[in-house]
Parts: sequence; C-alpha cells; structure tokens
Amino acid sequence: MTKNLDKEGFSSIVDGYELFYVDLWGVVHNGVSLHQEAIRVLNEITKKKKDYILLTNAPRPNHSVKSFLEKLGMEKEIRDHVFTSGEAALNYLKKNLINNFFFHIGPPRDFDLFKDFKKKKSENLENCDYILCTGLFDNHSEDLKYYKNLFEKSLDKMMICTNPDLIVDKGSKRELCAGSVAIVFEKMGGKVVYFGKPYTEVYNQSFDNKNKKTLSIGDNLNTDIKGANLLNFDSLIISNGIHKNEIKEKGIEKTSRSYEAICNYIQSELKW
Repeated sequence: MTKNLDKEGFSSIVDGYELFYVDLWGVVHNGVSLHQEAIRVLNEITKKKKDYILLTNAPRPNHSVKSFLEKLGMEKEIRDHVFTSGEAALNYLKKNLINNFFFHIGPPRDFDLFKDFKKKKSENLENCDYILCTGLFDNHSEDLKYYKNLFEKSLDKMMICTNPDLIVDKGSKRELCAGSVAIVFEKMGGKVVYFGKPYTEVYNQSFDNKNKKTLSIGDNLNTDIKGANLLNFDSLIISNGIHKNEIKEKGIEKTSRSYEAICNYIQSELKW
C-alpha cells in the first residue's frame, strides 16, 4: 500500500536511502518557476551527505538545461546534479551513428543536441539514415495526424526518441512531447529506440547506482515510477502533477494499477 507523506514530510524517510533520482520538470520546477519546497529538500539531502541526480527527460544536453535552470534562479551547486535524456542519447549517437545522416523532428530550441554533427542533418526524410525525434515541430500543436502522414513512406528508418514523455505541464498549459510522436511511428510499424525514463540507460549513465538503496521521485507513472520499478528502486509519486486529476478522482491505488506501476510513497508536493 502506498504511504502518504503529507503529514510526516520527506524528512521521515530520507535516512533510509543512499541515492535519490529526482525528476526535474514536475517536481523541482514547472517550466516557469522553481518549486522552493523541493529546493529545500535537495539542500537537506546534501546536508545529510547523500547523493541525488536531477534526472530529466529533456531532449537537450546537460549544459543546455543547466543554462535554463540558471535563468530560473537555481544555484550552481544544485544544477550541477542535472542529467538529461538528451545527454544519454548524445553519448549513444556519438558512439554509434556519428557518420550517419539524420532527419530531425522537433523545435529549433533542440538544435543544440546535434551542433557537433549538424552537417549530418538531412533536409529530406526519405534520404536520411535515421530519424532523430526531440519533440514536435511546433510543441503547441496537438495534431498528430500530420506525423502519421509524414511517416507513411519512411517506416524502414530507425527513430531515436530523446524524450519518452507523452505530455508535460508548462505552468498551467499542457504540451505534447517527443514520446507522443514516437508512439505514432511505432504503431505504424516503425522501430523506436528510446533514451530517458523509464529506460535503464539514462539511470546507469548518470550515476553508479549499483548496491545503493535508491528512491526515485517523480510525478509521472509511465516514466518516473515505471523506471523505478524496472530497476527495483523504491518510488515516491508527486500527486499534484501530470496525474493530479486521475489521483483526485480514483485515488493512488487504482490510478497506479491502471498504469501497472507500483508506488511506495505519495506526497502532494516534494516537501521536507
């Protein structure tokens, strides 16, 4: 049964763990501003001399996300803990596909991901070796039919998806993510290689978690919590996030079962 920490606070369980994977977007900020209670928790974890990683399904390199966090006012000591799905994908691309041509699906703000091999960017989907998906061309659009038509003659290509999230809340607005495009491609018969939560590569690249008692904290059952389940980590779901309406209506037990996910703890927001 999932234990509610709203009364006791995060401090009641911190001593039971050595390592914390903390979801960045959804737990520590909402795309517009930092959650100050979560910042306090990170500072308290540091005081306890425990390790944490700010693990995020951001389709950009670590340095790009750190720059964004600096603008939000996050201190360097905290943002140095960032590791992104984009960084994990970039390591793979440099090792395996650096000489191959790719077609990019995603907004211009993601160009930083492939600046070191931008000459391999193809302007024609049919002539590329693989598809690199970081999001929608226009993240404010919810029309996925466009991508279905786009992919009809290119299902023989492999897609690299750098953000498995389906949706994200930016302030009070909801936007589609790369995972939504990848699912369209996959359902049509295309092959997708994912980088980011819940896939183990991003956890293993970011920190040596072997033999460490680990807690994963996030607001997404499909990514944060399923990733923890796959790696046998304990998990804490933040209820005032992506699933807030479902959890409010059905409760955490029924909601988590519907996603085939297991949550050890629940808290409305990450609070000490």
